[in-house]
Amino acid sequence: MKKFYLIYLLLAPLFMTSQTEIDGIMMSKNNFCFGAVYQYSSWDQYWEGTFKRENLNLGTLSTKSIAIMGNYGVSDKLNIIFSLPYAETKASAGTMGGQKGLQDLSLTIKYMPIEKTIGKATYSLYALGSFSTPISNYSADYLPLSIGLQSKTAALRLMGDFQLGNFFSTLSSAYVKRANITIDRNAYLTDEIHYTNKVDMPDAISVNFRAGYRSSRLIAEFVIDNWVTQSGGFDITKNNMPFPSNTMNALKYGVNSKYTLKKIPQLSLVGGFNYVVQGRNVGKSDTFYGGLFYVINIKKNKRTR
Repeated sequence: MKKFYLIYLLLAPLFMTSQTEIDGIMMSKNNFCFGAVYQYSSWDQYWEGTFKRENLNLGTLSTKSIAIMGNYGVSDKLNIIFSLPYAETKASAGTMGGQKGLQDLSLTIKYMPIEKTIGKATYSLYALGSFSTPISNYSADYLPLSIGLQSKTAALRLMGDFQLGNFFSTLSSAYVKRANITIDRNAYLTDEIHYTNKVDMPDAISVNFRAGYRSSRLIAEFVIDNWVTQSGGFDITKNNMPFPSNTMNALKYGVNSKYTLKKIPQLSLVGGFNYVVQGRNVGKSDTFYGGLFYVINIKKNKRTR
């Protein structure tokens, strides 16, 4: 299941859940997993370029979101995953109001071409293709209170998974291509003046590592996630507001868990925490989340009708 790992570094957090498209788990053929995740994130310090400073004008900026997610097993080796979050931002000080609404619809195709057991260890290789598009007409030029960047994205990710007994580790890397956006003004300043309402959005690279305990009922993992903007971005200028095409880098540490109920094996509980340890033009955010997921067998249900 996914995060929304909607691709926003803004000055807000990335969505990181325990079972996402970037884990080493495949949904079985004809099974459909659906559910919802609630997330809360806040920060009162941020990096202006590489300089960390307090956010006195806005106080503490918080983001609340709930995401509806689904994962369908076309086969044991091919899954289709979707996610649609609703988010609300708020600042504890200042005069700027928050923003709320639907963010971006995300679709992912996850394919496992190789799964091989050698001795007691199992090795798996995955390829993932993702696409996201804005659903509502929120303003991207309202950072750090914007709920998104209004940029369509496409990503290609390669991932490898290793499991020995109940110990596992998963490493993946993705290239994220972002479409340019249009803002509601005819001129803006980056490292030079642009007399246009078109904004060139920089691409990004995402690297994710996770390791921990995995069984049929319990997953507990430690996660390192690194997001690096590619060429084309620029730093927030001193005492100025952030801009959608800023360079936005973030290194995050987190812990995730997933527990499947023994008496109701179709039902799973997820929860976790992550925080930004180092960044560039992003908030030093702490994020908590929790959710419920339920699995049904589509083919079995059709037969019983």
